[in-house]
Amino acid sequence: MTSKTFTRDELATAFEKFEATVDRAAQTRDWNPWVEQYSPDVTYVEHAAGTMHGRDEVRAWIWKTMETFPGSYMTSFPSLWSVIDESTGRIICELDNPMRDPGDGTIISATNISILTYAGDGQWCRQEDVYNPLRFVSAARKWCRKAEQLGTLPDVAAAWLRQFGDRN
Repeated sequence: MTSKTFTRDELATAFEKFEATVDRAAQTRDWNPWVEQYSPDVTYVEHAAGTMHGRDEVRAWIWKTMETFPGSYMTSFPSLWSVIDESTGRIICELDNPMRDPGDGTIISATNISILTYAGDGQWCRQEDVYNPLRFVSAARKWCRKAEQLGTLPDVAAAWLRQFGDRN
């Protein structure tokens, strides 16, 4: 929790910048600007990966996650809704994680709740992502099976499916 109070306008502006930075990172696959929007001492709680402290830990995690299947096939991370909590300096939002078109226009995705705590000066000092990891695995399996049916399954996804696809 932050000890400084921020105005609703400042929080809304910072979140708009966050969304634009995330979108740019997803389009360019350059995750460094995404990491730079966090304070140097950021705490990032990712329920499946654990808690990271500082930009270096977050940077290593995001590059590995987003450049390895299935993260590497996620195309954007738009917020479906968001709430500004001025009293805590937080933005609570639901982020969508759609995967690229497997070849027939199908959109397959999973969502997570993110709780962002603002540090001021356009930076975030904490992010917590809350979700069911099994929903992400299920979405990736569904994407792989659809791509397999369409004959568009890339080798990296086929290898992932061999490892994680035998479950219903």
